[in-house]
Amino acid sequence: MSEAGDERRNVQALVRQDDPADALAVYYALYAPANTRAVFTAVDAAGVPDGFLVRARTALDLFRPIVAFRARTERAAESLIALGVPAARPVILAVPAHLGPWAYKYLQTSDAEVHRIYRLDAADHHPLVNVLATTGRDPNGGPRCEIRSGDQLGAVAGVNWQTSHFAEVYVYTDPAVRGRGWGKSVVSTVAGLVLATGRIPLYVVAENNDYSIRLAEAVGFHDTGGREILAEAVRPAESAPTIG
Repeated sequence: MSEAGDERRNVQALVRQDDPADALAVYYALYAPANTRAVFTAVDAAGVPDGFLVRARTALDLFRPIVAFRARTERAAESLIALGVPAARPVILAVPAHLGPWAYKYLQTSDAEVHRIYRLDAADHHPLVNVLATTGRDPNGGPRCEIRSGDQLGAVAGVNWQTSHFAEVYVYTDPAVRGRGWGKSVVSTVAGLVLATGRIPLYVVAENNDYSIRLAEAVGFHDTGGREILAEAVRPAESAPTIG
């Protein structure tokens, strides 16, 4: 394993900060508040970075941290999982689909979903104006847009996280108001605000969520081809690290 001072360099050697497929791992390993994350890195016998794993607490789930990793070899993946994932404690796993076989081998997983990674380029943005929409900022300073139906929140969009290159957009639409275009309007507005900062909006959606896929594509997002596995995972207690 590497020394703490080498962590950032090793992570940067294993990801592309301008690749949507790496954006979530980049955020948690390099941008998330330091007091919310733990980063573990591995190097091979020649001292070349071989993998990293980040475990981070999020406001979305206070009891299950999110875990993301990258590994060039199965040996690195096994050791990073053993070192970075507490035994017998559930985590939320987020890994690219090509690392799925190693994740499934060394972790017990359930409720796994494959997510598509969409991006929106400025030239493809289709602004959708709705006079009912109001914009503001979330507690972290990110853009937020909502439409209310009386006293009830009908649709809301904002940003889950952002790096220097990307910002992941989320949306919620009350089923009672679907079909009015409110979800598309709030996503379009937030996407425009993200683009104005020089970042590229990303939209991550389960492959079986047809409603959300249609919404993203109507705004101008396109499928990058990247696929990410999201699952609940537990490391069996008998696992032990093998890299010294």
